[in-house]
Amino acid sequence: ETPSGRKHVWCTFGHDQVDFNFRDHDLLVEFVKIIRTHLDHGISVFRLDAVAFVWKEPGTECINLPQTHELVRLFRTLIEHLKPDAVIITETNVPNQENLSYFGNGNEAHGIYNFSLPPLLLYSLTYGDCRCLIQWLMRMPPAQPGTMYFNFIASHDGIGLRPAEGLLSHEEIQSMVGKMVEYGGLISERALPGGGKRPYEINISLFDALQTEEKFLCAHTILLGLEGVPAFYIHSLLGTRNDREGAISSGMNRRINRHQWNADELRNELENEKSPHASVLKKLLERIDLRREQAAFHPNATQFTLHMGDQVFSFWRQSVDRRSNIFCLNNVSGEEQRIPVAAINLISTEEWLDLISGDILEDEEGELVLAPYQCIWLANRRKHLPY
Repeated sequence: ETPSGRKHVWCTFGHDQVDFNFRDHDLLVEFVKIIRTHLDHGISVFRLDAVAFVWKEPGTECINLPQTHELVRLFRTLIEHLKPDAVIITETNVPNQENLSYFGNGNEAHGIYNFSLPPLLLYSLTYGDCRCLIQWLMRMPPAQPGTMYFNFIASHDGIGLRPAEGLLSHEEIQSMVGKMVEYGGLISERALPGGGKRPYEINISLFDALQTEEKFLCAHTILLGLEGVPAFYIHSLLGTRNDREGAISSGMNRRINRHQWNADELRNELENEKSPHASVLKKLLERIDLRREQAAFHPNATQFTLHMGDQVFSFWRQSVDRRSNIFCLNNVSGEEQRIPVAAINLISTEEWLDLISGDILEDEEGELVLAPYQCIWLANRRKHLPY
C-alpha cells in the first residue's frame, strides 16, 4: 500500500529490497544524474551490481534481457563521453556463457566478474582434481584489448553455484556443498520455477573453506597468475574465520563471512608474528608485490592452458611485447607431483627461475618437483653467453 493506493512492486532478492523500474524515464534520468555527480567528484570505476536483473518483462524470467544490455551500452556511452578512461564492471552472478555476454562487442562492460572461478577453484582444491578448471579455462576467450576479467575467489556474498552449472555436475556440486557444511559453512537456496529449491551459494569464509594456509595460499597464487585483474576480499587478506555467531544472531547466512573486527584486536593480531592472520597477510602481500613486477601478468597478456595432469593446474603467460614468459604450475593436491621439464617446452637460450622460491632451473632434462599445494612461477631471463 502506498499514499497513491495499492502498487505492485518487484523484489528480486527479498522483500526488504524493492527493484527500481527503469521503464520510468524520470528514474532513468535520475540515475544518469547520479552517475554524472560521481564523475564530477573523480569517480572512475563503476560497478553495476546484479545488473542482469535490471529490466522486467512480463512472461520472461527477467534476467539478461536485451533491454538490460541496452542499458549497459547506454551507461558506457554516457560515461566514456565525459571520462574516456573510466571503467564499468558488471557483477552478474549467472552461468558462464551468460556472464561473458556482458562484454558485448567491446561496447558494454570493460570488466566482468569471473564468477565461475571461485566454485571451480574451491572444488579443485577440495578434491585435488583440477580437470574442471582446465576445461573451463580452455573455453574462456581472451579478453579484447581494453577489456578484462575481474578475477576474485571470495567476496562479501557467498560462493555462487549458478556459475558452476554446466562446468560441474549436479553430483559434484552436491558433494562440495556437503563438504562445506562439514567445515562450518551455511547454504543459501533459490526457489525453482516448478517448485522446490536448489543450493544457490555457499556461505563460508574462504579460509575455513580451504582449511589450511597452504591451500589458501595456493588458491590466491592461482588468482594472481590468471589473465585479468585480481581482486581481494578484506577477510581473505586477513585470513578471517567463520562468524557463525553473527550469521545466526542476524538470521543472515552471508554474515558468516562479514565479521566485524575490533580495531585494537585486529592490530594486535597483525603485530604478532605468530598470529595466523599476520602470516596470511604477509605472504599474500609478498605474492602481490611479486606479481606487480611481471609484464607477463598484464591483464591482456597471452594465456595458454597447459596439460600437466589432473593434479597440477598449469598455464603459460606471455607479455604483450612477447619478451617475458611465465609458466604457472600449481599443485592442487595433497600429494607431491613431478613434472618433466621437457614437457614445458622451454626456450633453451633463456635462463629460467622460479620467481616464488628464487630457485634457478639447473637441469633442463630433469623434473620439477612440486610439494603439496606448491606453486611455481617459472620465468625467463636472457642467459649470459660466453661469446
